[in-house]
Amino acid sequence: MFNPILILIGLTVLISVYAWSKPELMRAWIMEPYVMARSSGQWYRLLTSGFLHADWAHLLFNMFAFYSFSPVVLSTLAEGYGPGAGVGLFLLLYLGGIIVSDLPTYFQHRDDRDYRSLGASGGVSSVLFASILLFPVNTNGGGIIIFPIPFPIQPFIFGVLYLAYSWYMGRRRGDNVNHDAHFYGALFGVLLISALIPGVVPEFFRQVSSYRF
Repeated sequence: MFNPILILIGLTVLISVYAWSKPELMRAWIMEPYVMARSSGQWYRLLTSGFLHADWAHLLFNMFAFYSFSPVVLSTLAEGYGPGAGVGLFLLLYLGGIIVSDLPTYFQHRDDRDYRSLGASGGVSSVLFASILLFPVNTNGGGIIIFPIPFPIQPFIFGVLYLAYSWYMGRRRGDNVNHDAHFYGALFGVLLISALIPGVVPEFFRQVSSYRF
């Protein structure tokens, strides 16, 4: 059976690299709230902007994180719903995360002529936090290594720190990163996987409450 993870990564890499040499594609696909609010039929930008990246560092970081955490989420959905439906729900999680995570940004910046946003971070956050909800505690090696943290950390601890950081930086607006997409993508992932996998929330709290530092 085809691997949707590798297909999504391949498409994202090809489109991102191609768009770097085709400014007209970048302009047509990037998330630009001001233009979207004043043009009919351009809501596609909520999705297409997720296949664009600013540079190699941005692209490789997102795709490495996506590749690292996607398999456990995809396999869980396939076990619960069957291979075909599992792939469909996985695509809903990732692509839906890209779209939903950008909606708050759209409403916040629809009168800002200069604001633009791109990247798959919303979808990656959806998948990442779905995996954290499914497997909040890692007993192998004391945790997981997540760049840029140089030491093992338990997934649920990383999740709390990541959400707090994204929320704070989203309010601070001190850089050119769309931290709101990270936050709302994570929230979408948590809500969707909670609805799809019965009992995942009580099991999450059971594992976290029984964890000993």
